[in-house]
Amino acid sequence: MFFLAAEEAAKEASKINTFDWFMLAFTVIILIGFIRLLNTRPKKNYFAIGFTFVSLALFLVIDYIMIFKIWLA
Repeated sequence: MFFLAAEEAAKEASKINTFDWFMLAFTVIILIGFIRLLNTRPKKNYFAIGFTFVSLALFLVIDYIMIFKIWLA
């Protein structure tokens, strides 16, 4: 009986999934790509900059929800 309670408590304590780490990694990769797009010198691709900005904003919102609403709740 005590083993089941300990197992349930351990399962309840961790709210972080493996997919969450992939989301954070993709956010960092998109951020690196956005910075590299902004630093191109001769001719900037404004469509790529806009698309990357929208993707980065979406991932940052999802990361905010994931961290502050689920992990720290």
